[in-house]
Amino acid sequence: MGAATENITAEVAVIGAGSAGLAAYRAARSHGKRVVLIEGGPYGTTCARVGCMPSKLLIAAAEAAHMIGIAPAFGVHAGARRIDGREVMARVRRERDHFVGFVLEGVEAIPAEDRLRGHAHFIDAHTLQIDDHTTVHAGQVVIATGSRPQTPPELLAAGDRLITSEDVFDWTDLPASIAVIGTGVIGLELGQALHRLGVRVAFFGRGTQLAGISDPAVRDSAELAMQSELDLRLNTTISGVVRDANGVTLAWRCIDGVPRTEAFDLVLAATGRIPNLERLMLPATGLALDKRGIPLFDRYTMQCGESTVFIAGDAASERPLLHEAADQARIAGDNAGRFPDVQPGLRRVPLAIAFTDPQVAVVGTGFHALETGGTASGEVSFVNQGRSRVMLQNHGLLRVYGAYGSGRFLGAELCGPRAEHLAHLMAWALQAEMTVSQMLDMPFYHPVVEEGLRTALRELNEKLRHGLPEIDHCADCTPGV
Repeated sequence: MGAATENITAEVAVIGAGSAGLAAYRAARSHGKRVVLIEGGPYGTTCARVGCMPSKLLIAAAEAAHMIGIAPAFGVHAGARRIDGREVMARVRRERDHFVGFVLEGVEAIPAEDRLRGHAHFIDAHTLQIDDHTTVHAGQVVIATGSRPQTPPELLAAGDRLITSEDVFDWTDLPASIAVIGTGVIGLELGQALHRLGVRVAFFGRGTQLAGISDPAVRDSAELAMQSELDLRLNTTISGVVRDANGVTLAWRCIDGVPRTEAFDLVLAATGRIPNLERLMLPATGLALDKRGIPLFDRYTMQCGESTVFIAGDAASERPLLHEAADQARIAGDNAGRFPDVQPGLRRVPLAIAFTDPQVAVVGTGFHALETGGTASGEVSFVNQGRSRVMLQNHGLLRVYGAYGSGRFLGAELCGPRAEHLAHLMAWALQAEMTVSQMLDMPFYHPVVEEGLRTALRELNEKLRHGLPEIDHCADCTPGV
């Protein structure tokens, strides 16, 4: 006879104790409600354990190695460069554990009676079963179960030589070679870092996509800059994977259709992430689901339909970024705690950054705004931009977008130096609903990379003032003429 199931009643239950879950828990608790936090995996957020923080530690080591390599171009000559893979990975793991420790301290500060361990699934919209030991009856539920790396079936034959981004940060040494499948943000960030740390890296992309860039001109500029350093194999199809005693042999075809093979120590699948929802038994809630099995929700309230269920973070698969997860979670937790007085929360303008070299960023609407009409663009190349040349980082392109009539700034895509800072500057201007003219009224120091932004804005402003769409020049096509 099995052990008896414990029954718990809470006003709000939060499933998942990652970045979104912790933020949702705090927001719901702020209303003075009884909130339980349920976690089936290890504590410590994806960002701290296997995401943004350890990846930046690896990139920082790679940048140090890269600067030694290009120092002679400045007339600075050091001794022979030596990269100790064990020391590199020891620091990555040590500092990673430091960041995870901060998260664990936060979790441990939560009352023990509010922390429930185990995997939860829905019995109905108000009832959760945690493994076989606890039943939770909750007025409202927040789904914050996060996501995990996606592994393409055609790579499974690589066996234990197939890894994801989450495996990299437990390495004790660097491999000799690796094939990176995917040229999105994760694949390019990790792959370029490993390349600069002395690993032989080849990138395989099914199409021509690079780091989420949609503007063709910016994408072409990024490819030109990255191709000069990295082994980018775009428009390729993996046709075979063989695990052998020495590693993995990949077979693939490029756009020319010629079959090729090459051996690597490891294969890194960097083909995106999928939300952790399959354990939840969501059909039991009666919620409407999309074709991916994700509940339909209002992005301003994070409420699933008109139900008592809310969703936040990577589980929602809307914008899988830490700052977005935190915003979603605050809204979801706040509305779960104040239910039924559901209120829209603040959603900030879209902002995405890839910590490649050159860095890549997308702010606001991006290139897609141009496809709707009524918009114009301005651009600047960093090839001859003053500060960029000074730093020997003069590659890439910035394109900014604005609206005819209102002159409003709509967003930007860029590949270039200091993109992380340029992107923040533009995101603030966009959220403040500034016009392009107002942005040009702001101070620009000299010599800084931001002067390149001013150049692009000037071109855009001239188009908005003088280059009206053709329909606006028509003097005899308005009603009544």
